[in-house]
Amino acid sequence: MQRKQTIMVIDDDDIHLYTTRELLCSDRIEVITHQGSFGATNRLKDVRPDLLLLDVNMPALSGANLADIIKPICGEMHTPILFYSSNDEETLQELVAARGAQGYICKGDITALRAKVNEYLASS
Repeated sequence: MQRKQTIMVIDDDDIHLYTTRELLCSDRIEVITHQGSFGATNRLKDVRPDLLLLDVNMPALSGANLADIIKPICGEMHTPILFYSSNDEETLQELVAARGAQGYICKGDITALRAKVNEYLASS
């Protein structure tokens, strides 16, 4: 039997956390959520996800700044970071290039969410 793959979602909006978990949970995918930036580093180390979805627009410590902090940890664990945001694609592409994330997914595009998650999990 194949192990469940784990996705961690960090977002300040509990509705987005709930919706994303419901959309992605399956018998082969476990979704762990964390609300906000604070404490995310320790939770990331505990969970050791196969994929990280990171909201960009969070108060106090943005997802882009959090990415700078957790990138070394994710690198050690071979965990791709995908920005998950309602920002426009051009802004997200610039953030990916500037912050060294592996990609992005626009919130609200359920088809792209599932496709990109499956693509990254298949390669892990």
